[in-house]
Amino acid sequence: MIARSLEVLLVALKLGLTSFGGPVAHLGYFRDEYVVRRKWLTDGAYADLVALCQFLPGPASSQVGMAVGMTRAGFAGGVAAWLGFTLPSAVLLIAFGYGVAAFDGLAAGGWLRGLKAVAVAVVAFAVYGMARNLAPDRTRASLAIVTAIAMLFWRTPLTQVLVIAAAGAAGVLLLREDTPAAAAAPRTTPGGGALSTVVGLAGFFLLLAGLPVARQVVDSEWLRVFDGFYRAGALVFGGGHVVLPLLEAEVVPVGWVTRDQFIAGYGMAQAVPGPLFTFSAYLGTVMAGPPSGWTGGVYALAAIFLPSFLLLVGVLPLWQRLRTNHRFRAALAGINAAVVGLLLAALYDPVWVSAIVRPADLALALAAFAMLAWWKVPPWLVVIAGAGGGAALTAL
Repeated sequence: MIARSLEVLLVALKLGLTSFGGPVAHLGYFRDEYVVRRKWLTDGAYADLVALCQFLPGPASSQVGMAVGMTRAGFAGGVAAWLGFTLPSAVLLIAFGYGVAAFDGLAAGGWLRGLKAVAVAVVAFAVYGMARNLAPDRTRASLAIVTAIAMLFWRTPLTQVLVIAAAGAAGVLLLREDTPAAAAAPRTTPGGGALSTVVGLAGFFLLLAGLPVARQVVDSEWLRVFDGFYRAGALVFGGGHVVLPLLEAEVVPVGWVTRDQFIAGYGMAQAVPGPLFTFSAYLGTVMAGPPSGWTGGVYALAAIFLPSFLLLVGVLPLWQRLRTNHRFRAALAGINAAVVGLLLAALYDPVWVSAIVRPADLALALAAFAMLAWWKVPPWLVVIAGAGGGAALTAL
């Protein structure tokens, strides 16, 4: 198990160093690494984990990585997956919090233009691969298209939850006769099954309800900071950019971070790989502490990701049992088709509309797609080539 945990750590670290483009692109990188190249999961099992994490609050892409790590190497594998994927961007943002002048203004560089084009290719490749496996017939393709249309017109976290629930209900009604047996997947789960479910879910809700009470009783800035970041991680649906207004409400009005500091950190967070939730490490670093500095950064980072760990420890063992139930498999088939629709909608907005503004951008995205789909170039090389191509196009 130690060897597997180390393997998970090294693979996740590579992803943490090369996964640009935001949560939707991360799912594409994960699929290519965990499903296509290493075959740790089938497409169906991977889509099940994606569907689970779409239902849970918190950073969906990071949770998918943690869940893959847990199925591979138990709870230690989940920690290893989180540490590897999170560490690179956290270190960069903590360094930026200390005022590393060399990072200032990088968000406007031409290389970022190339990375956005690569993100278009990565998400398009993920949609292409998942659609062939998860929406292969008229019924499921229709569910995917309806989901995409709904998300394009009503882009809210609530819409996402509603369309996934509706697709699950449609799956039970329309797909029960056609639903295949549960996809083969490693059955390793964190903790002790039912005990893990009780401990994980109880811990999640006790902290969510108890921390606000405790901060009223105990006069501790450390406790107030932990409560603020924990609630941001526990209550945000949709992940990524959705957490920003919650964090701003926690840190700016009380004077922990100035508005200018907040905006500067947000700009830098767009220019680093890995999860956007590592923005919390920057905020913890620049706080008018205590906590502050690198200890504050690590503290805030742990607080915002803790709800995700507790939820996965609580829900993943139950999820593994439910996914073998025939009726539940039918619901999952509908949900998986909806996940394809969610990715399809995200491919347009925000990925396409923010990246493809000139014909040259489309050309770069097409070249990156060809490298991924037909030339089988490793994603990290595609990222480097895309960044270099974007810089070259900007210099012309």
